Amino acid sequence: MLDPAENLELPPIPGKRYFTIGEVSELCAVKPHVLRYWEQEFPQLKPVKRRGNRRYYQRHDVMLIRQIRSLLYVEGFTISGARNKLIVENDLNDPGQRAAVIKQLIKELDDVLVLLKE
Repeated sequence: MLDPAENLELPPIPGKRYFTIGEVSELCAVKPHVLRYWEQEFPQLKPVKRRGNRRYYQRHDVMLIRQIRSLLYVEGFTISGARNKLIVENDLNDPGQRAAVIKQLIKELDDVLVLLKE
């Protein structure tokens, strides 16, 4: 079996609205049981569930799965590290959160500066 990190060429995402777990598995080069596990680990990943608890992923879900795959298999993040990175990235997209993070960074840098002056 090929190492997932070596397979960087993923097929283009078709112009459909919903994808089954099998289709997403092929589009992202990840097995279906891994996708189900990632749903438990990444709160942002919430496919629509319909008849008989069948999962239907939307385009944004597929793009998120590809991002998770890249973080884990290519960049070498752990599950918790990838989860934290995605949370921080989502928070930084919100202007209010971005301002709060910048203020916190400035405060921490000021604290470091005080320590260096001592």
